[in-house]
Order: sequence, then C-alpha cells, then structure tokens
Amino acid sequence: MKYAQLFVRLAVGTAFLSAVADRMGLWGPFGQPGVAWGNWERFVAYTHQLTVFAGEAISNVLAIVATLLETLLGILLIIGYRIKATAFFSGGLLALFAIAMTVSLPLGIKSTFDYSVWTGASACLLLSSIPRSHCAFSLDRFLQKNR
Repeated sequence: MKYAQLFVRLAVGTAFLSAVADRMGLWGPFGQPGVAWGNWERFVAYTHQLTVFAGEAISNVLAIVATLLETLLGILLIIGYRIKATAFFSGGLLALFAIAMTVSLPLGIKSTFDYSVWTGASACLLLSSIPRSHCAFSLDRFLQKNR
C-alpha cells in the first residue's frame, strides 16, 4: 500500500506540474514532439474551447485558477502534505476537467479517455480514502512521527 499511494501521488503530481510547465513553454515551443501548448496564449485558447459557456473574461480567470491549482496540488501531492484533502481536491479538479472536455464540442468524451483524465480522477479519489497510517514517504507521516 505504501508504494502504491506514493506512485499515485508522484504520477498525478508530476502530471499536474508537467502540464503547467508545458503552458509556460518549459517543454519547448508548440510543434515540438510532446508539446501540447508551448505557451500561455495557446493554453488560454484551449481553456476557451473547454469553457465556451463561460465567456472570454471568465475563461481567462479559469485558466489562471486551473494553473494555480495544478501547481499547488502537484507540489502537495509530491511532498505528501495533507494527502487526503489534497487527493480529494485533485480528483475533483480532474473530474471537472473531464466534464468540461466531455461537453466541449471539438473534444468530446473520447479525449477524456485518450488523456486518462477519468483514470487520474479515480486514482486521486481512491488515494483520498487511504488511511493516513498507510501514507509512507510523505510530509504527513514525518509530521505525525514528530508530534
């Protein structure tokens, strides 16, 4: 169990941070292999695709909020801080992404399967149910031992 929860934390945490790095251009410019956005502007345009119902101003805010949440949740998952709450909110965020992708006409539900968004959300929700005592290799465990 301790290795499984660690793997989920690292997999989802690094996925969040990698996506943020991509939209900041850290993986290279758009068009290079493995680069989805390559810059902030392309990511904002993608966010507009997913949130066309929200209008441009709100969509811009949602792009910022998503980026901040993915950064924060990614770091918290990797270091293992407040794992139950962090995993629960990560699963919720991924579920919201999946729903937005599903109702988005250009993308549709197939994209959620191709990018394993439902799998990530499910893994996070399962992680949130693991007892704290089974979450080794985490800041939570370290803090619990030192109380």
